[in-house]
Amino acid sequence: MTHHNFHIPVMGIGFTIDTPLKVSHLGIDSVISLVDDILLEKLRKMYAEKFELPYQEITDKLEDFRAKRITSYLNLIHDVAHQKFEALKNCSIEARKEISEYLGLLPDSSSLKREFEKLTSHDFNINEVRKWLKEHLTMGSIDVNIMTKVDKENFIKKVKLPTEFNDAHAALRGYANSKLCSSVILSAGMNPRLYSYMENFEDFYPDSTGFIKKKIVLKVSDYRSALIQGKFLAKKGLWVSEYRIESGLNCGGHAFATDGYLMGPILSEFKNNRQAYLDEIYSLLTPALSAKGKVLPAQNLSLKITAQGGVGTAEEHQFLLDYYQVDSVGWGTPFLLVPEATTVDKATLEKLAAAKEKDLYLSDISPLGVPFHNLRGNTKDQEKQKLIDKKRPGSSCPKKFVALNKDYSEKGLCTASRQYQHIKIKELEKEDISTEEYDHKLNKITEKSCTCVGLGTSALLSYGLDTKTEGPGVSICPGPNMAYYSKIVSLKEMTGHIYGRTNIITRTDRPNIFIKELGIYTEYLKNKIEESRFSMNKKQEKYLLTFVTNLNAGIAYYQDLFTNLKGGFEDSKSTILTELDKGTETLALLKTKVESLSLSAV
Repeated sequence: MTHHNFHIPVMGIGFTIDTPLKVSHLGIDSVISLVDDILLEKLRKMYAEKFELPYQEITDKLEDFRAKRITSYLNLIHDVAHQKFEALKNCSIEARKEISEYLGLLPDSSSLKREFEKLTSHDFNINEVRKWLKEHLTMGSIDVNIMTKVDKENFIKKVKLPTEFNDAHAALRGYANSKLCSSVILSAGMNPRLYSYMENFEDFYPDSTGFIKKKIVLKVSDYRSALIQGKFLAKKGLWVSEYRIESGLNCGGHAFATDGYLMGPILSEFKNNRQAYLDEIYSLLTPALSAKGKVLPAQNLSLKITAQGGVGTAEEHQFLLDYYQVDSVGWGTPFLLVPEATTVDKATLEKLAAAKEKDLYLSDISPLGVPFHNLRGNTKDQEKQKLIDKKRPGSSCPKKFVALNKDYSEKGLCTASRQYQHIKIKELEKEDISTEEYDHKLNKITEKSCTCVGLGTSALLSYGLDTKTEGPGVSICPGPNMAYYSKIVSLKEMTGHIYGRTNIITRTDRPNIFIKELGIYTEYLKNKIEESRFSMNKKQEKYLLTFVTNLNAGIAYYQDLFTNLKGGFEDSKSTILTELDKGTETLALLKTKVESLSLSAV
């Protein structure tokens, strides 16, 4: 149980890699990425030296080295974070400042705050205070993230290893074998083999009281996906403890666009179907547990619904909590400007603080083939362009975490690698096409960036660690919300902003969270229509018209919501309704364009 109603989601590979060490003793939940075991091992060595802990290198010559590295790193984070928390609860003279900080970060409505003030208002009895702290303070959860599709097969020489040595499988095993009592957030869609592999670890099953040591959290962008995945896991006796609903496009990192379904209607569907979902999943879970000979919980298991993506003001934060009854709200992108919470090198921090809308864009640079939020002028893209200018495009691919394309090699190649791009360019040169089409296709090949390295380099630079293997280039993936934050801030300032005690946004033209998402989806649709200009077929026409229909349904939902809403967004309601009317007009024009392209293609 946490006393905060926000959490810090995973960001990139390295930006939240040690965030729990910075904030978990203060009661804030955060998430570590498990993509890069090489980076984790470097940081484990650094922290072992810093805290004078024993360290023995886990080299890639050891069997199951990836899982062992992950377990060892998570155990170190667990131990150090718990030591910090215990020191705080013991209320030594040194810890008084941190106790004040812990309580000061909480929302003003917190009963914990009021109780402590009452306890210490007359005198400060150290024994009473210590007892109270031990009973009432809670640590933030040290959660982990696994991208389910980043599950590369591995080989020893030319012999393929069993599936359990695939990257995501090894990451899951590394987490399952750790000391942590927390959650694994599974993102990037369903991986049936990985989900089935979870059955092998006792920590994912409930005990007789309903306690689950390692909870399963699914990051989803629609209700249907949540139901399908929840049922699949329930049939194996595995309970999904939380659905983390993320905006399809108004988020940082990879953007998994819906077919035009917007955040508000999606949250409404979860809210309205929560009990029906619980009943259906329980009807599948209990027989599955019985068939496995597992204990049945004496009471119903809990289900959290959380939301993230584009939230930027205290008013939006509170609205999501109150109206959609979510249990927590994720604040990602703004925390990139909080050095007390995230790990971003100084040069990148300055670029982020200065970024405006024109500097933030949805790109095709990810080797995963999924749209990816990018910051113009980042040093990894500059590094990539230098290689293109030298007529040697592509990365040397030092880590190979996304070497998933098997068109040319059984072991897989990364589409950002020099080897893959060289092959594709040679093929392109044999095509009999116009110069314009050649340049377009060449750009599609070479724009892929080595993000699996670039998204972790910032942590190495921040701590002055060796980047000889990785190079100095940094990839960074803030969401569109970054445009409205313009300075580096403290943890106290950021939590104050979330809870409405202060406002760190100086601009007055920031659009409402729902309007911003609508605008991003409309731009996304425009680009999809443009891509279909010369090759429209019935399948594309159906997709585009469905997209228009779903966006129109979303606008109608918001028009009804904001017309009838009492006591919320009073200062911006008329602007929101005007923007919704403009959205309807734009979609009418886009629909006409799709229909005319379809006719011209006949």
